[in-house]
Amino acid sequence: ALCSKHEPISITTGIGIDKHDNEGRVITAEYELFYLVTTYIPNSSRGLVRLDYRMEWDKDFFAYLKKLDEEKPVIWCGDLNVAHNEIDLKNPKTNKKTSGFTIEERTSFGNFLKEGYVDIFRTM
Repeated sequence: ALCSKHEPISITTGIGIDKHDNEGRVITAEYELFYLVTTYIPNSSRGLVRLDYRMEWDKDFFAYLKKLDEEKPVIWCGDLNVAHNEIDLKNPKTNKKTSGFTIEERTSFGNFLKEGYVDIFRTM
């Protein structure tokens, strides 16, 4: 859900790729000066059965964000389904192969940060 006191110019769902959009994971609200994108990022699932899909999702979603960012700044929020740093978990050593804490997921999230997205929680 997305709640706002200010009516956006437009609202879209999805990222324009059917295999991702059928899960209803993205809402984009366009405002005059920025896009607000809220997501429920796919979970890799128990046994990491969806890890490959998650990596594909991240790549396609990043391309979507880059396209939006070419037009105006992007604010991205939601459930990102990743614990980026060891401090984010009580027992990081025993969770290295757990959904949301794999090296692949953590690296992928780090790539978003390297491209200029800011983890606001970390900067507070």
